[in-house]
Amino acid sequence: MPHDCGNLSKKPVIMTDKRKNTFSAKVRRTLTSVLPVSKRRKGQCINCGACCKLPNVCPFLRQKPDGKFHCLIYAIRPLNCRKYPRSEAEFVTEDTCGYRFE
Repeated sequence: MPHDCGNLSKKPVIMTDKRKNTFSAKVRRTLTSVLPVSKRRKGQCINCGACCKLPNVCPFLRQKPDGKFHCLIYAIRPLNCRKYPRSEAEFVTEDTCGYRFE
């Protein structure tokens, strides 16, 4: 049973730099999503859902009973979702994400 999206926004997402968690930062991530992912990016998605809350909760985000998150449009999700975090400069969710930069 999907979790109510309204409740998802109440879970805080820890950000190291609040300047990166704005609508203009999201637009910038969207525009640069056509660029390649940094070769310094390591790790994998751990379904924390933090990136899907930047800067607001995505309407396609759902929480599973085990507490992990999934995307209702995963197969057709936009490039900025597929590639996040594409670069260290746009990496906002480093406190919760399974990715890291070396």
